[in-house]
Amino acid sequence: MTALVRLRLAGFLRTGRALAPVLAGLIALAVLYGGGRSQPAEAYGVSAVVLLPVLAWQSRILLDVEPDVQRRLAQVVVGPARERAAGLLAAGVAGLGTVLLALVFPWLVGGVTGPVGPGDRSVVVGVALGLWAHLLALPAAVLLGALASRACTRSAGYGVAVLVVGAVGALVLGLTGSVVPWLAPPVLPTARALTGGLTATTGALLTGWALLWSAAAGAGYAWRRHHRA
Repeated sequence: MTALVRLRLAGFLRTGRALAPVLAGLIALAVLYGGGRSQPAEAYGVSAVVLLPVLAWQSRILLDVEPDVQRRLAQVVVGPARERAAGLLAAGVAGLGTVLLALVFPWLVGGVTGPVGPGDRSVVVGVALGLWAHLLALPAAVLLGALASRACTRSAGYGVAVLVVGAVGALVLGLTGSVVPWLAPPVLPTARALTGGLTATTGALLTGWALLWSAAAGAGYAWRRHHRA
Protein backbone atom coordinates (compact mmCIF):
# COMPACT_ATOMS: atom_id res chain seq x y z
CA MET A 1 0.00 0.00 0.00
CA THR A 2 2.94 2.32 0.67
CA ALA A 3 4.03 2.00 -2.95
CA LEU A 4 0.51 2.91 -4.08
CA VAL A 5 0.56 6.01 -1.88
CA ARG A 6 3.90 7.07 -3.36
CA LEU A 7 2.62 6.40 -6.88
CA ARG A 8 -0.41 8.64 -6.39
CA LEU A 9 1.62 11.41 -4.81
CA ALA A 10 4.15 11.20 -7.63
CA GLY A 11 1.39 11.44 -10.24
CA PHE A 12 -0.12 14.41 -8.43
CA LEU A 13 3.19 16.27 -8.34
CA ARG A 14 4.68 15.33 -11.70
CA THR A 15 1.60 16.26 -13.69
CA GLY A 16 1.70 19.76 -12.20
CA ARG A 17 -1.82 19.48 -10.83
CA ALA A 18 -0.59 20.25 -7.34
CA LEU A 19 0.17 23.81 -8.40
CA ALA A 20 -3.42 25.10 -8.72
CA PRO A 21 -4.64 24.33 -5.18
CA VAL A 22 -1.36 25.52 -3.66
CA LEU A 23 -1.63 28.85 -5.49
CA ALA A 24 -5.30 29.13 -4.50
CA GLY A 25 -4.36 28.50 -0.88
CA LEU A 26 -1.59 31.11 -0.96
CA ILE A 27 -3.92 33.70 -2.50
CA ALA A 28 -6.59 32.99 0.12
CA LEU A 29 -4.03 33.28 2.92
CA ALA A 30 -2.60 36.49 1.45
CA VAL A 31 -6.07 38.04 1.47
CA LEU A 32 -6.67 36.79 5.00
CA TYR A 33 -3.46 38.20 6.44
CA GLY A 34 -3.56 41.36 4.38
CA GLY A 35 -6.06 42.90 6.77
CA GLY A 36 -3.58 43.34 9.62
CA ARG A 37 -1.78 41.44 12.33
CA SER A 38 -3.48 39.27 14.93
CA GLN A 39 -2.64 36.72 17.60
CA PRO A 40 -1.43 33.36 16.20
CA ALA A 41 -4.26 31.24 17.64
CA GLU A 42 -6.97 33.54 16.28
CA ALA A 43 -5.30 33.82 12.88
CA TYR A 44 -4.79 30.09 12.53
CA GLY A 45 -8.37 29.34 13.53
CA VAL A 46 -9.64 31.44 10.64
CA SER A 47 -6.94 30.02 8.37
CA ALA A 48 -8.27 26.50 8.94
CA VAL A 49 -11.75 27.65 7.89
CA VAL A 50 -10.41 29.36 4.76
CA LEU A 51 -8.35 26.34 3.74
CA LEU A 52 -11.15 23.77 4.14
CA PRO A 53 -12.46 24.12 0.54
CA VAL A 54 -8.92 24.41 -0.81
CA LEU A 55 -7.83 21.18 0.89
CA ALA A 56 -10.99 19.43 -0.29
CA TRP A 57 -10.35 20.57 -3.86
CA GLN A 58 -6.73 19.46 -3.62
CA SER A 59 -7.82 16.01 -2.42
CA ARG A 60 -10.31 15.67 -5.27
CA ILE A 61 -7.63 16.60 -7.83
CA LEU A 62 -5.18 14.07 -6.38
CA LEU A 63 -7.73 11.26 -6.39
CA ASP A 64 -8.81 12.07 -9.96
CA VAL A 65 -5.29 12.05 -11.41
CA GLU A 66 -5.21 8.25 -11.55
CA PRO A 67 -7.01 6.77 -14.59
CA ASP A 68 -10.02 4.59 -13.86
CA VAL A 69 -8.38 1.49 -15.35
CA GLN A 70 -5.29 1.92 -13.18
CA ARG A 71 -7.47 2.34 -10.10
CA ARG A 72 -9.31 -0.89 -10.87
CA LEU A 73 -6.00 -2.71 -11.33
CA ALA A 74 -4.89 -1.40 -7.95
CA GLN A 75 -8.06 -2.80 -6.41
CA VAL A 76 -7.25 -6.21 -7.85
CA VAL A 77 -3.65 -6.11 -6.63
CA VAL A 78 -4.05 -4.75 -3.09
CA GLY A 79 -7.81 -5.14 -2.51
CA PRO A 80 -10.61 -2.55 -2.49
CA ALA A 81 -10.19 -1.51 1.15
CA ARG A 82 -6.43 -0.98 0.88
CA GLU A 83 -6.84 0.85 -2.43
CA ARG A 84 -9.31 3.29 -0.86
CA ALA A 85 -7.11 3.74 2.20
CA ALA A 86 -4.08 4.44 0.00
CA GLY A 87 -5.96 7.20 -1.81
CA LEU A 88 -7.10 8.84 1.41
CA LEU A 89 -3.62 8.56 2.90
CA ALA A 90 -2.02 10.13 -0.18
CA ALA A 91 -4.54 12.99 -0.05
CA GLY A 92 -3.85 13.41 3.65
CA VAL A 93 -0.08 13.62 3.11
CA ALA A 94 -0.55 16.22 0.37
CA GLY A 95 -2.94 18.15 2.60
CA LEU A 96 -0.45 18.04 5.46
CA GLY A 97 2.08 19.77 3.22
CA THR A 98 -0.44 22.55 2.57
CA VAL A 99 -1.16 22.82 6.29
CA LEU A 100 2.53 23.25 7.09
CA LEU A 101 2.74 25.96 4.44
CA ALA A 102 -0.25 27.69 6.04
CA LEU A 103 1.48 27.64 9.44
CA VAL A 104 4.64 29.25 8.06
CA PHE A 105 3.08 31.73 5.63
CA PRO A 106 1.79 34.38 8.11
CA TRP A 107 5.25 34.74 9.65
CA LEU A 108 6.72 35.46 6.22
CA VAL A 109 4.25 38.27 5.49
CA GLY A 110 3.98 39.71 9.00
CA GLY A 111 0.39 38.61 9.50
CA VAL A 112 0.75 37.56 13.13
CA THR A 113 2.17 39.17 16.23
CA GLY A 114 5.41 37.94 17.73
CA PRO A 115 6.58 37.64 21.36
CA VAL A 116 5.88 40.70 23.52
CA GLY A 117 8.64 40.06 26.02
CA PRO A 118 11.29 37.61 27.28
CA GLY A 119 9.84 34.22 28.16
CA ASP A 120 6.57 34.89 26.34
CA ARG A 121 5.15 31.50 25.33
CA SER A 122 2.04 32.81 23.58
CA VAL A 123 3.57 32.24 20.15
CA VAL A 124 4.43 28.60 20.85
CA VAL A 125 0.98 27.97 22.30
CA GLY A 126 -0.64 29.81 19.39
CA VAL A 127 1.21 27.76 16.79
CA ALA A 128 0.35 24.53 18.63
CA LEU A 129 -3.32 25.49 18.73
CA GLY A 130 -3.16 26.47 15.07
CA LEU A 131 -1.71 23.11 14.15
CA TRP A 132 -4.50 21.44 16.14
CA ALA A 133 -7.17 23.49 14.35
CA HIS A 134 -5.77 22.61 10.92
CA LEU A 135 -5.46 18.93 11.82
CA LEU A 136 -9.13 18.91 12.83
CA ALA A 137 -10.08 20.37 9.44
CA LEU A 138 -7.76 18.19 7.34
CA PRO A 139 -9.58 14.80 7.59
CA ALA A 140 -12.92 16.47 6.89
CA ALA A 141 -11.48 18.21 3.84
CA VAL A 142 -9.86 15.01 2.54
CA LEU A 143 -13.10 13.05 2.91
CA LEU A 144 -15.13 15.81 1.26
CA GLY A 145 -12.72 15.75 -1.66
CA ALA A 146 -12.95 11.96 -1.76
CA LEU A 147 -16.75 12.07 -1.87
CA ALA A 148 -16.49 14.54 -4.77
CA SER A 149 -13.95 12.44 -6.67
CA ARG A 150 -14.68 10.69 -9.97
CA ALA A 151 -14.66 7.29 -8.28
CA CYS A 152 -17.74 8.32 -6.27
CA THR A 153 -19.62 10.62 -8.63
CA ARG A 154 -18.58 9.29 -12.08
CA SER A 155 -19.14 12.84 -13.40
CA ALA A 156 -17.07 16.02 -13.24
CA GLY A 157 -20.23 18.11 -12.89
CA TYR A 158 -21.58 16.06 -10.00
CA GLY A 159 -18.15 16.15 -8.39
CA VAL A 160 -18.04 19.95 -8.49
CA ALA A 161 -21.58 20.08 -7.08
CA VAL A 162 -20.65 17.80 -4.17
CA LEU A 163 -17.53 19.86 -3.49
CA VAL A 164 -19.33 23.20 -3.52
CA VAL A 165 -22.36 22.03 -1.55
CA GLY A 166 -20.14 20.32 1.01
CA ALA A 167 -17.83 23.31 1.50
CA VAL A 168 -20.64 25.87 1.65
CA GLY A 169 -22.72 23.59 3.87
CA ALA A 170 -19.84 23.19 6.31
CA LEU A 171 -19.67 26.97 6.69
CA VAL A 172 -23.41 27.63 6.83
CA LEU A 173 -24.18 24.81 9.25
CA GLY A 174 -21.29 25.89 11.45
CA LEU A 175 -22.67 29.38 12.00
CA THR A 176 -23.78 30.40 15.48
CA GLY A 177 -27.42 29.46 15.98
CA SER A 178 -27.42 26.58 13.51
CA VAL A 179 -30.05 23.99 14.45
CA VAL A 180 -28.00 21.08 13.10
CA PRO A 181 -24.34 22.06 13.62
CA TRP A 182 -23.33 18.40 14.03
CA LEU A 183 -23.96 17.82 10.31
CA ALA A 184 -20.82 19.84 9.54
CA PRO A 185 -17.22 19.38 10.69
CA PRO A 186 -16.35 21.73 13.57
CA VAL A 187 -14.18 24.17 11.64
CA LEU A 188 -16.16 27.31 12.52
CA PRO A 189 -16.76 26.30 16.16
CA THR A 190 -13.01 25.72 16.46
CA ALA A 191 -12.25 29.17 15.05
CA ARG A 192 -14.71 30.74 17.50
CA ALA A 193 -13.18 28.80 20.40
CA LEU A 194 -9.68 29.99 19.51
CA THR A 195 -10.90 33.57 19.30
CA GLY A 196 -12.86 33.57 22.54
CA GLY A 197 -10.54 31.46 24.66
CA LEU A 198 -10.23 27.69 24.47
CA THR A 199 -10.67 25.44 27.47
CA ALA A 200 -9.54 21.84 27.81
CA THR A 201 -13.15 20.63 27.88
CA THR A 202 -14.06 22.53 24.74
CA GLY A 203 -10.96 21.26 22.99
CA ALA A 204 -11.80 17.66 23.87
CA LEU A 205 -15.38 18.07 22.68
CA LEU A 206 -14.29 19.62 19.38
CA THR A 207 -11.74 16.86 18.83
CA GLY A 208 -14.34 14.18 19.49
CA TRP A 209 -16.79 15.94 17.19
CA ALA A 210 -14.22 16.04 14.39
CA LEU A 211 -13.35 12.37 14.86
CA LEU A 212 -16.98 11.26 14.82
CA TRP A 213 -17.77 13.38 11.77
CA SER A 214 -14.74 12.01 9.93
CA ALA A 215 -15.69 8.45 10.85
CA ALA A 216 -19.21 8.98 9.48
CA ALA A 217 -17.92 10.59 6.29
CA GLY A 218 -15.35 7.82 5.87
CA ALA A 219 -18.08 5.19 6.21
CA GLY A 220 -20.13 7.03 3.61
CA TYR A 221 -17.17 7.13 1.26
CA ALA A 222 -16.51 3.39 1.70
CA TRP A 223 -20.20 2.60 1.10
CA ARG A 224 -20.33 4.75 -2.01
CA ARG A 225 -17.14 3.23 -3.45
CA HIS A 226 -18.42 -0.27 -2.70
CA HIS A 227 -21.66 0.31 -4.59
CA ARG A 228 -19.84 2.09 -7.43
CA ALA A 229 -17.33 -0.73 -7.91
